[in-house]
Amino acid sequence: MKSGLQRRLLMLLLLPLVIWVMVSAYFDYRTASNVALQKDERLLRLIPLLADSVIAPAEKPDLLPVLLLAPEMASFLKDSTGATGFRVSNLDGKFAGGDAWIASMVPSTLEPEFHSIEDRGVIYRIAVQRVRTSGGELILQLADGSDARQQWVRSILFEVLLPNLILVIAVGFAVNWAVTRALKPLLDLKDAVERRSPRDLSAIDAEATPAEVQPLVSALNRLFSLVNDQAEGQRRFVADAAHQLRTPLAGLQAQVEAWAQAATAADAKGAGGMVTLSTEKIFKLRSATRRTSQLANQLLALSRADTSATSAQPMQRIHLKDLCESVLSIHLDAATAKGIDLGMETEPLQTSGYEWLLRELLGNLVDNAVKYTPAGGTVTIRCGRINSARDALAGVDLAGSGDARPAGAVGVFVEVEDDGPGIAPEERAKAVQRFYRVLGTQVEGNGLGLAIADEIASVHGSHLALSYTLQAIDGPRGLRVRLELSV
Repeated sequence: MKSGLQRRLLMLLLLPLVIWVMVSAYFDYRTASNVALQKDERLLRLIPLLADSVIAPAEKPDLLPVLLLAPEMASFLKDSTGATGFRVSNLDGKFAGGDAWIASMVPSTLEPEFHSIEDRGVIYRIAVQRVRTSGGELILQLADGSDARQQWVRSILFEVLLPNLILVIAVGFAVNWAVTRALKPLLDLKDAVERRSPRDLSAIDAEATPAEVQPLVSALNRLFSLVNDQAEGQRRFVADAAHQLRTPLAGLQAQVEAWAQAATAADAKGAGGMVTLSTEKIFKLRSATRRTSQLANQLLALSRADTSATSAQPMQRIHLKDLCESVLSIHLDAATAKGIDLGMETEPLQTSGYEWLLRELLGNLVDNAVKYTPAGGTVTIRCGRINSARDALAGVDLAGSGDARPAGAVGVFVEVEDDGPGIAPEERAKAVQRFYRVLGTQVEGNGLGLAIADEIASVHGSHLALSYTLQAIDGPRGLRVRLELSV
């Protein structure tokens, strides 16, 4: 926008000035031409006076004529602004009087002629004519060094073009500064819109923008309002649908769990093949019910993690150690049933955020780790302080942003580490997308765990960092998911 609009404004403002310079030069030339014509006419008027100034002695006609200049002729030679002179020659061009430095010119006719010569850096306009005088027929020449037309090129360069060129350059800098200052509110508006988060649909302050772009800002605000209403409607729909599904799904899951326990007990008593088939179907139904119930809970958590849902709530001080302990207690039974060593390495640290969202984030990470870690594996919940190059995320592949916190930055982190199969670097950006599941995954799931965690990380102004944890013979494996937060 700056290069296009500013260039057009500069061109539109400077073009009239350039045209004015050209027109000024043209009129200067016309003025010089008119002055030159007037000087030519004056020279023509002075030639007869020069002829009357020639007096030749009668008794010695071979001598040079005597010159007695007329008053007007003397005034021309004395009072002219430029160098002047005259020459009297015989018909052969031989010098007979006046100024010898004027080159001899022999006209071919009786009509006056005009010539231009340069002598010692001065361009002279010379009028030449054959005239009958009292001393006989002579060639008279009048030279005028103040001819405006001959001096026009020099004067147009130093008196018109050069000053106007300096003026154009100065005006160009002034106009560029003025245009840049005038466009600054518009450029600030552009930068403010570019820096906005995709989730930030709040209205732009129209009063802080120039009057010319206020209609555009008002139109953008209406568009933001429409998009925000649509997004809010979708979020409410997902939240309401998930909330309405939770109760019947919970009841259905309870019934199916009871049937599964009864079928397992009957199968243990040896009720026969019919019971075994029924038990298998009930277990499949229980698995489907669990996935559906988990999906409803995750959809509800995803809608609650929306930035718009937390914008009106203040952040709180959160004890990370207590948060990790509460999440560990929730998933300890599932880890123990699978033979997984679920442990914790924590420090008594605090951060600012939304506790219920961070608990959801950490719970999803631990749930994923327990699911994907094979039996007999290890899952560790960890929180600590980031204050050295050792703790910085140098070289870690990040999900989403592609950058890392610089070494030496101060902050805290929470992370979940496991020794499962891990996620390849090329899959990590996709792994945090909704409903995406890594190819070859055998564990049941909906592809929302990391997406919810990444959404919550975004609410806290951070992102998830994914990396390998182990170097095995068959390649790197294990997964560490880290979230960095401010103190």
